[in-house]
Amino acid sequence: MRAVVLKGVREVAVEDVPDPVIESPTDAIVRITSAAICGSDLHMFAGRTLAPPGLVLGHEPLGVVEEVGSAVEGVRRGDRVVVPFNVSCGVCFNCRRGYTSACLAVESDSAGGAYGYVGMGPYRGAQAEYLRVPFAERNCLKVPGTPGDEWEDDFVLLADVFPTGWYANDLAGVGGESTVAVFGAGPVGLLAAHSAILRSASEIYVVDGIDERLAKAEELGAHPVDFRRGDPVEQILALRRRRTSGRLAPGEEKMMGVMCGIEAVGYQATDWNAPSRENPSVVLEDLIRLLNPTGRIGSVGLYVPNDPGGINPHAKRGEFRLSFGKLWEKGLSLGTGQTPVARYAPMLIDRIVRGASKPSFLVSHRLPLEDAPMAYAKCERRVEGYTKVILAPGMERSR
Repeated sequence: MRAVVLKGVREVAVEDVPDPVIESPTDAIVRITSAAICGSDLHMFAGRTLAPPGLVLGHEPLGVVEEVGSAVEGVRRGDRVVVPFNVSCGVCFNCRRGYTSACLAVESDSAGGAYGYVGMGPYRGAQAEYLRVPFAERNCLKVPGTPGDEWEDDFVLLADVFPTGWYANDLAGVGGESTVAVFGAGPVGLLAAHSAILRSASEIYVVDGIDERLAKAEELGAHPVDFRRGDPVEQILALRRRRTSGRLAPGEEKMMGVMCGIEAVGYQATDWNAPSRENPSVVLEDLIRLLNPTGRIGSVGLYVPNDPGGINPHAKRGEFRLSFGKLWEKGLSLGTGQTPVARYAPMLIDRIVRGASKPSFLVSHRLPLEDAPMAYAKCERRVEGYTKVILAPGMERSR
């Protein structure tokens, strides 16, 4: 079969690799109809992880079941399924509590596994014609419709980015009438803002420095904040002061920030004061400054324990300075980690089917699998128009 293979720094190729086969009675083989490119894939593409050459990439798949193992009863050939990026057994201590992102049975060296990702087990990636799915009854989530229908681009986003946007809101405690700041307007940040709107937040600010991303945030109904125009914390505070002018009781001037902060950038964050440089802790520091006392931060941007391109020896080991004293003094809560997709996807499937959400608003391109090298290069350079790319293995290249 054809698959997207990491060859080296900023080099991927579409190559022939062996077809997957049933290795365990609980396996399924899925024919992939859509597989999205994720920002996490771009970290490996750019050499910012220890991912080895030869890795088949991709962890956001949608497809149709082609074959199942002898022990699989709840999933059948012909079922249309979305596959969460977390590989999970469904029965270990963590899975039973809903933490499928920290499954204890799928990776020998750590808690949690994923398709096509460094340090997350031996599972080949999903940017390919076929994918072997272990523990298929747990990891194949059935969805309605047929390949290529009006839900195709929506359902593929359930493998990672839409549940991650929702999870960020859970970590940050977003509910009705919440005030929210989302730092980062990539796919996860935009879907975090979209989720905050669905959860009836009253004010949503989205920080970024790319025009088309800020425009998307404004289209959603959020307040775009361009960090190129100055300190984003001060910009949000100024907006909040104008909105609350004349309405504050004594002492409430101490609550001019927001209650909920979402970090959707990760360790390659741009330094607002020097945009040509990285500052991996700048977003968390800004959220500590911005949040009101007793507020909550949800950090879903990627951080890794080994970064060959880190800005200093500490960053290369995933170690960052953080104003923990101020975080503690303000009584802030900080939640982090990978999303347990299976906890959220069924509810989000229902929202999509009944028309309450259409997350595919952020999809910019549907391309043949063979166009992956071009798509990776353009996504990594943030070329205008490349917001979210979906690779379609069955799609022919235009001549």
